[in-house]
Amino acid sequence: MATIELRKVEKVFGSLPAVLPMDLTVHDSEFVSLLGPSGCGKTTTLRMISGLETVSGGKILLNGRDVTFAHPSARDIAYVFQFYALYPHLTAWDNIAFPLQAQQVKTDEIHKRVSEVAEMLKISHLLKQRPGSLSGGDQQRVALARALVRRPAAFLMDEPLGALDADFREQMRAEIKRLHLRLHATSVYVTHDQVEAMAMADRIVVMSNAAVQQIGTPADVYYDPANLFVANFIGSPGMNLVKGKFVDGTVQLPGDHRLGVPESWVATLINQLGKDGDLVVGFRPESGEMVADGDVTGEVYAVDMNGSDSLLYLSLADKTIIRIRVDRSVKAPIGTVANIRIDPKYVRFFNAETEVALKREA
Repeated sequence: MATIELRKVEKVFGSLPAVLPMDLTVHDSEFVSLLGPSGCGKTTTLRMISGLETVSGGKILLNGRDVTFAHPSARDIAYVFQFYALYPHLTAWDNIAFPLQAQQVKTDEIHKRVSEVAEMLKISHLLKQRPGSLSGGDQQRVALARALVRRPAAFLMDEPLGALDADFREQMRAEIKRLHLRLHATSVYVTHDQVEAMAMADRIVVMSNAAVQQIGTPADVYYDPANLFVANFIGSPGMNLVKGKFVDGTVQLPGDHRLGVPESWVATLINQLGKDGDLVVGFRPESGEMVADGDVTGEVYAVDMNGSDSLLYLSLADKTIIRIRVDRSVKAPIGTVANIRIDPKYVRFFNAETEVALKREA
């Protein structure tokens, strides 16, 4: 496999920055996901790694070798597209074998490798069929097989599950992760679906407006988001974000409520905000619970039933909406008042002006 290094890599179309200078190292056998909304620059980044897009600045290294301006065929990288890109007039077998035939691999070796990868992906019974007669999930398996059969140094995948329905997405998500663990393949995976990224990736690169917002493990970006964008984007739903004011060692919240600040945070807030400063309090829906007398009080605005649990939408005094995840047995009719206690271990604080997370000082 391979190590991929991006050093100050950027892309500009005319005067429009598509990717601002970014540094990223994808380690050997690592699965890294580029995550962000449409137009944030993640696919452009993937295309620059593959050589399908030229860089405007910076360097790309593959196993220490500078491939910044190398032809795609010289990079030993396999690319899986969102819309399969299969040859409709060829059978599944011919589609999978095509890269090896182009490299003039011996016929016996081609048959051996196509059979191996087809068995691995459980599509041996489909090899005589053409793409038009296959389901979306099976077409994606053929596209994956075509990439795998080459045994490249690294795999690049551009939203490969985006065209599938929910059932196929879940199935193929597990399939791709299983293949990664089996092959120890260095992989870069582009998606706008944060559930996909959280479930599959060793590390996530969160992007927005052509810039990297945060790089970290799924746990890092979920529990310790770098800024308000990451806090809101990661999670289903995202983190609750409530405007507050730090006063005399406590945080004043809407409705004249006060949130006790954990001792480990007091010095940090005083040093970074002073004794009196605006901030944003963030906490995940599962970090709150209904109690008789809580940190915040709100009116039940809506209720989502999600099988094993329910998601309560509460309207606070300043009309901010927060979401709280509760057991499905909890009864909270719309219009009633609910008191919520917030687990202090999972509270995070953000600068109200810069929107950057405050880092707890040692």
